[in-house]
Amino acid sequence: MPATPQVVRVTAEHATDRTAVATARPRLSWVTECATPGWWHAGAELELTGPAGTRTAVLEGEDSVLVDWPFEDLRPREEHALRVRVTGRDGSVSAWSEPRPVVAGFLADGEWSAATVGLADPQRLAEPVLLRRAFTLDVPVARARLYATARGVYQVEVNGREVDDEVLKPGWTAYDHRLLHESTDVTGLLTTGENVLGVRLAGGWFCERFPSGEIGTRLYGDQPAVALQLVVELADGSTRTVATDGTWRATGEGPLRRSGIYPGETFDARRVQHGWSSPGFDDAAWAPVRVDEPCPVPQARMSPGARRLREVAVADVVTTPSGRTVLDFGEDLVGWVRLTVSGPAGTTVTLRHAEVLEGGELCTRPLRTAEATDRYVLAGTGREAWEPWSTFHGFRYVEVDGWPGELDPADLVAVVVSSDLRRTGWFECSHELLSRFHDNVVRGTVGNFLHLPTDCPQRDERLGWTGDIQVFAPTASALLDCDGFLTSWLRDLALEQADHDGVVPYVVPSVRPQVLAAAAWGDAATVVPAVLHERFGDTGVLAAQYESMRAWVDVELAAAGERRLWEGGFQFGDWLDPAAPPDRPGEARTDPDVVATAELFRSADLLARTARLLGREEDAERYAGAAEEVRRAWLREYVTPAARVVGDTQTAYALAIRYGIVTDPAVRAAMGERLAHLVRAAGYRVATGFVGTPLVCDALTGTGHDEAAARLVLQTECPSWLYPVTMGATTVWERWDSLLEDGSVNPGQMTSFNHYAFGAVADWLHRVVAGLAPAAPGYRRIDVAPHPLPGLDSARFVHDTPYGRAESGWRREDGDLVVTAVVPTGTTARVRLPWVREEPVDVVSGRHEWRGPDPDAGRGPGGPVTLASSPAEVLDRPAAYDALMTTLRAHDEHLARAFRDQTRWVPQGRLVDLMRRVPLPVQQRADEAVRAATS
Repeated sequence: MPATPQVVRVTAEHATDRTAVATARPRLSWVTECATPGWWHAGAELELTGPAGTRTAVLEGEDSVLVDWPFEDLRPREEHALRVRVTGRDGSVSAWSEPRPVVAGFLADGEWSAATVGLADPQRLAEPVLLRRAFTLDVPVARARLYATARGVYQVEVNGREVDDEVLKPGWTAYDHRLLHESTDVTGLLTTGENVLGVRLAGGWFCERFPSGEIGTRLYGDQPAVALQLVVELADGSTRTVATDGTWRATGEGPLRRSGIYPGETFDARRVQHGWSSPGFDDAAWAPVRVDEPCPVPQARMSPGARRLREVAVADVVTTPSGRTVLDFGEDLVGWVRLTVSGPAGTTVTLRHAEVLEGGELCTRPLRTAEATDRYVLAGTGREAWEPWSTFHGFRYVEVDGWPGELDPADLVAVVVSSDLRRTGWFECSHELLSRFHDNVVRGTVGNFLHLPTDCPQRDERLGWTGDIQVFAPTASALLDCDGFLTSWLRDLALEQADHDGVVPYVVPSVRPQVLAAAAWGDAATVVPAVLHERFGDTGVLAAQYESMRAWVDVELAAAGERRLWEGGFQFGDWLDPAAPPDRPGEARTDPDVVATAELFRSADLLARTARLLGREEDAERYAGAAEEVRRAWLREYVTPAARVVGDTQTAYALAIRYGIVTDPAVRAAMGERLAHLVRAAGYRVATGFVGTPLVCDALTGTGHDEAAARLVLQTECPSWLYPVTMGATTVWERWDSLLEDGSVNPGQMTSFNHYAFGAVADWLHRVVAGLAPAAPGYRRIDVAPHPLPGLDSARFVHDTPYGRAESGWRREDGDLVVTAVVPTGTTARVRLPWVREEPVDVVSGRHEWRGPDPDAGRGPGGPVTLASSPAEVLDRPAAYDALMTTLRAHDEHLARAFRDQTRWVPQGRLVDLMRRVPLPVQQRADEAVRAATS
């Protein structure tokens, strides 16, 4: 770190790449590093150099994150270089930062002139199209920018070269309301003389048959269409615009014969029209395009595009019992396979994708109606390389059929694609399985952040489920720079919500035939903006989404009525509670009314806080009052004088504790005790669904039950976070038992092996276990408060905050605890050390280390236990429990599993009294094993 201040990163709000910005007044951020402890930002000077010369702006104060644009509005296509230098309170001045290009990547109001065009006479649904337009430039090109969008997915070529490396453009938005356009510098692709614009176009999400009950429906349209305009500024000062219109020509006779998000691609290399996007190509056989009715004027993209991020080699080649060849790529990933092959013309290579094997064969049942199959027909011209471009798959395994000759696994490689979001969070700990679980969370996030936050990437769904991102937004915001990505998605949420009188659809963009208000799912409208404000310091997203937030809370309050209890009607509830039957995932142990009313309180409270932050005092008072009425109603209706919650479930107590419904310290402590009791009674195995799972560990540690939280998060028996890891998972599963303990796939109709929702516990690992949390929006002030959990020897979380890199961690060393922290320049931290947690320490920027007594040092294992001990006593001695279960499994695996699942591991009674179905000789062997393990 430099001894004097240095500006190391300058960014512009919602930049889609390293240069382009989506608005005329992008907010600016910069990160300063300085080795001087406690260095504090006092002001900055900004220098903008562009067509009008150099302008400067002097800003006073501490702000360096999402600072309002201090210059005149940018004009379309203007290119600038921005530099920043900062001044500290101590009078120190940094050097100028490296110039940061800022290009106005948007169009002026009324400037969009492109028609929406497609194939005039399609012969089949969602027919892939090639389109082209030749034009001549008589004067050298000074600058050229391409603006393009599609109802479908597209790629543009200029003179035979692709214009960028993005994939599946422009992604999926609420097509009826909002389209996005890319903004691409193509200056270097144009030449004086004849030029050609070529477009590859396929149906993508626009033409997909989305699941709707038993029958898929094509919601948006039957045929894809594209709209683009190329604005060329010539050396003589003139401007030439080439836009899609009726003069373009198109053909459906290209090599892409079939394409769909769910079906996959069929590509016939014999039909490649060489040179089709280059000058000199004869397009006489092509026909004039179809011109559609105008679509919504596209908006500039405000989040990074999707790209090929990395490649994965084949890890193993499997010959299945039926003799088929299956490639194992070693991890569940999202993207496609690129192949290199040679063979006779007309040979068809078929690639079928799936996440798991069952019985040694490719298991496609979880895909439901999604074919997830790519086919390549060889041209017979020697070594041929090919990869899909208009579809994607979620897979680990690929079955290969029709390969000519001997298959060399080096000829096939998996290409991982995702929205290109900067990684910002890294967690590590001493527990191998927990570290692998966190890796799985990261991999699942990347896989499901492809243009929008999806539930899963593989089956006939891949939808923007609101409930999933509502619970996962804090984790996502810690792992990836996803402010622009989720802000863009929230705009679609608000547009779809307005179509349903304030009700938030279950999925955004909305493709469901019926939309009803559902708690936790609809609460994405309030929770996600609040998370973005908390983690990125983004007040702008609160202002932009405020009406959406208010409309949703008004829907909830109307549903609750005068009693302020949201009862009855459809709810997802604590979805996928492990106790729910495979075919009825909504049948949770927690009453859906308890969940719904708790979510209403949370949203009303968030809305009141947002209103106050935005200066809407009347709304703030109104919704704060409503939230308090709901809170009191929840306590009155669902909590007994003894602090028991109706249903007596883990989720119910976690809701009360984490949402702040219970404020009385004594009641809160009693609920924490009951929650810890229930967690132990369940054998420290997960007993919560979508709503409760992100909360339960937080509720335990927040009420002083670190050991229970540790046993819960480190559990490896099913259901648990680590059970899938022991079964070879490389992403987080949708169901706790997507793969059953016997290796078979869950019989439920809804089973995914890449579903990030249950990975939301990673945020607790970051904030609580490692101990790094925002104490002020954007981490301007940081909480460092690690919880050294029993069973771990170390943990650490590193996060690139908007102010710079922060870190919190701890390790056990020679009977002591060593806590470390890195506080970014220009921020402060409040530190709560494990051995003096009630006395926080305030520290300034810099690297810090503290050493103190380890509360777990010297803790003995306790006295011996036997089968005459209580179930809880045996369970709380891991060695005893393991000895017991090993003995039972050696006798009868099914009996052992039934005993484990049916036993309430409570501190009352004797364990042996619950073993009546276990043969006496087995009981005796188990008692001997338990005694031996604890003596």
